[in-house]
Parts: sequence; C-alpha cells; structure tokens
Amino acid sequence: MAKKIIEKTLAQPVSMSESVTLIDVAKLAGVAPMTVSRVLNRPELVHSDTQRKVMEAVRTTGYVPNLLAGNLASSKSKLVAILLPTIANSIFSDTVQAMMDGLTASGYRHCSASSPIRASARKRWSRRFSGGVRTASCWPARRIAKPRTSGSPAHIPVVEIWDLTDKPIDMVIGFSHEEVGAQVAQHLLAKGYRKFVMVSVDDPRGLRRCESFQREIAKHRAAKPVFEVSPAPATFQAGREGFSRLLEKKMPEIIVCSSDTLALDVLAEAGSRGISVPRDLAVMGFGDLSSAAYAFPALSTVRVDGARIGKEAAKALLERFNAAPDTPKPVVHIDTGFTIVERQST
Repeated sequence: MAKKIIEKTLAQPVSMSESVTLIDVAKLAGVAPMTVSRVLNRPELVHSDTQRKVMEAVRTTGYVPNLLAGNLASSKSKLVAILLPTIANSIFSDTVQAMMDGLTASGYRHCSASSPIRASARKRWSRRFSGGVRTASCWPARRIAKPRTSGSPAHIPVVEIWDLTDKPIDMVIGFSHEEVGAQVAQHLLAKGYRKFVMVSVDDPRGLRRCESFQREIAKHRAAKPVFEVSPAPATFQAGREGFSRLLEKKMPEIIVCSSDTLALDVLAEAGSRGISVPRDLAVMGFGDLSSAAYAFPALSTVRVDGARIGKEAAKALLERFNAAPDTPKPVVHIDTGFTIVERQST
C-alpha cells in the first residue's frame, strides 16, 4: 500500500525548487523531519495517513531528495559504485543489469564508471570511492588498489566480479580465465585442430585466457599458436584488421578470438574475401553475445553466466550491508563457471 501511495503522488509532477529542504516538507506536513525521511526511505514503518500527508507536502513543495547529501550525512550510504573495465563492450550488460535490479529492489542507488587499466588511475578511483561517500564497489578482480583496512572508518565492502583470485580484496564472484583457456584448447584439440592462431586485444583477462590456451597447446606438442594483439578495447575494426594482418603471413586452420566482438568481425572479413567458414577456416569466440547465435555461420564461443554474477554480487553486498557491525564477515568466493558452446563456425 505504501509503495502505491508514493508512486501515485510522484506521478503528479509540479514545479520544483532546488531551495526546498526536507525540513520545509516536514513543516508543511506537520510532522518531524525524521518522519519525512522514513516515508521516503522506509514507508512500511509509517502509518498510511501520515504517508499521505507527507507525500502531499512533497508534491506541493516540489521537494526532490538530495541523494548525495544523504550519503554524506549518513554512515550508512545507499549509494553503490559499479566500476567496469570499459563501457564500450556489451559483454558486461547482463551482469550490470542484474546487479542494479537486485540493489534497486532493496532501496539502493548506484552509479557506474569505467575503471582504467593503469595502476595509477585505479588508485585514484579507489581514493575517490573510499572517501566521504561510503560506497560498496564492484570491480573485476586484480584491477584496483586495495582500500583502507577494515579498522578504518572509510572501509567499504568490495566485491570483485568476472574473475577468481585466491587472495581477494574482500569478496569475489566469477570464473577462472585460466580454466577457460585450458578447456577451450582441450575442446579444439579433441576436434582435430592443430594449427592455431589467436587474436586478442591488450586486455588483462583476455591475455590470461590466451596464455593459458598456449600452455595447454604446448602440453600436447602441437604447433605454437601465432598470436596477434591489438590495442583495447575490442572493436569490429580491430577484428578485421587483425585478421587481415594474419592473412599476410599464412592461412590459419582456426582462429581463436579473445571476444565475440573480434570473432564476429573475423567472420565478416572472411566472408568479404570469399573464405568459407568452417570449410576453409574455423573461428572461436568468447562471451556468447546475443548476436553470436545469429551470425552466419553461427559462432562457436564460451558462455559466461553474467546475470548470475550480477545477482550473486547484489546478494553478497546486501547481506553485508544488513549485517550487524560486530558480525563476522562470511567468506564469499563463488565460482559461477562457464560453458563451451559448439556452433557452426567450428
């Protein structure tokens, strides 16, 4: 009922003034400022008649809560920072959406930013988000400077995602990139492929998958893969240009790409050159983008459960937020795994 009352009132916009404060709303409604805060943040704790008075005062005054000011004034911030290695790649979209859905349902707000690869830039981000606004932050593992110790008043919960590490900063949810590389190599070797070419961008996780792939190939005494690396991020241009450079050397048997973005562009470039896939050339991707199954031919790839990673991250953060200060922190180390998806391109 509380939610319906609030939604109905906010659905009737009026002119708003930036000078209106929570105290102004409280005076007009004839209640204490704390009551206004409860109506806006925890309406289930307030009687419905009081909710109506407060929300009518909000509508009349045009009051808009200042979320940043609320975070600065409270030791229990409702703002969560989500940092990604790049916003140029849609591979993280399922994870981010699932995380935002879980946090929003519990009344938390979120902001997103791109986390640069350079160590100096990562340290700057770490300082920004461990300062006055207390945030819970989500980064891919091994990419940020360690925050202040748990004894510091600025300590924040951190959940590292899309990766696994034996020494997490705090909590970690994801999969092993090294295991992806090894299992893809085993899968392709079992299919009879022996002459491999790898195309990647200069991304730490993609390079780790490629290095693991190479190590596994070496165990089976197959020819050492040719390795082509382009600057990050992965783009269609990088895929086509990387493939073109490889063709100047020799026609490979199979190209293993560090992302579906690169793999799909290899397919496009092969088609433009009259190269038949998989008859003349096989192609393997990573990520299982929504377009991978509908490419021509359909792209073989590695599927990661990004939505589950996002859900587990939100759950872990919420449990930490709701725990009593003196409660021992549970160990959160979740391996969400991956699936090799066999399609027409191999």
